[in-house]
Amino acid sequence: MEELRQKYIAAIAEAADEGALEALRVQAVGKKGEVSLKMRELGKMSPEERQVAGPALNALKDEINSALAAKKTALADVALEARLRDEWLDVTLPARPVRRGTIHPISQVTDEVTAIFADMGFAVAEGPQVEDDWHNFDALNIPGHHPARAEMDTFYMARAEGDTRPPHVLRTHTSPVQIRSMMKHGAPIRIVCPGRVYRCDYDQTHTPMFHQVEGLAIGKDISMANLKWVLEEFFTAFFGTEVRTRFRASHFPFTEPSAEVDIQCSWEGGTVKVGEGDDWLEVLGSGMIHPKVLTAGNIDPVAWQGFAFGIGIDRLAMLKYGIPDLRAFFDSDLRWLRHYGFAALDVPTVHGGLSR
Repeated sequence: MEELRQKYIAAIAEAADEGALEALRVQAVGKKGEVSLKMRELGKMSPEERQVAGPALNALKDEINSALAAKKTALADVALEARLRDEWLDVTLPARPVRRGTIHPISQVTDEVTAIFADMGFAVAEGPQVEDDWHNFDALNIPGHHPARAEMDTFYMARAEGDTRPPHVLRTHTSPVQIRSMMKHGAPIRIVCPGRVYRCDYDQTHTPMFHQVEGLAIGKDISMANLKWVLEEFFTAFFGTEVRTRFRASHFPFTEPSAEVDIQCSWEGGTVKVGEGDDWLEVLGSGMIHPKVLTAGNIDPVAWQGFAFGIGIDRLAMLKYGIPDLRAFFDSDLRWLRHYGFAALDVPTVHGGLSR
């Protein structure tokens, strides 16, 4: 036993790492270790021999276990000391600057627009981006031969061979949300419908996916005069200055009469300034809701009438914040986002201010 004690105590003292220490533990006091095998031999001894050998083996096992634990603690202390030496850090140094994320101009302008219309009593309505042919076209009085229904203008969803059901499309406007809202809530109703829309177009002022907000108001005695007031109030609040509007006769399948709306502006040095000057800039389409659209929305066109309008959120952002190229909105350029982005806590409200 003395020979075993000296052998393992010396080996434990010289162990260089925890792996070697574990190997020694198994070799000495593991199930098949030398000390464990000696303890199994106690059954073959006489009672007198067991009285001497038993306590001696238990004392040896306890001594080896104590030596193993002490060595393990010493190795851990050495490892910690080395780590502290190699990973030294002066906690009194100032922290590194943290770059804060920013709100995308599209998200900011969407919040600004909805805040203004909410102040005028309009609720926000949403709908699916993948629409069926009926909600996107038929219910809006858009005939089958209309250019907007051609594949060169609209993204149609692929169909399985032999599928004769009406096709689905990526919605080309948020007008289907108006149809769904009329069918669900009836009249009277006042809503704005912001969201993504999709069309086959791509240049400095057009992208295949862009953002739009449409408005709808239906009541007993709503007229074009109400539409003009709502739009002028919106533009004045949005641009922070009084903005005059000009209505020009136009044609849209879903409104009658229809009008394109221009806002007062001036051009100086290649930039546009809204609310001043003698020039005009077209910004949206509008009109009184066509009776066939009201009927598709399960609303009696004899008892009710209303107006609708649609405007591009991306274009509003470009006009208000001087962004020259629409395509940059979707490039994910961090430099651009940091320059044009908004603080996360800059929540737009009509009474508190729309933006920084």
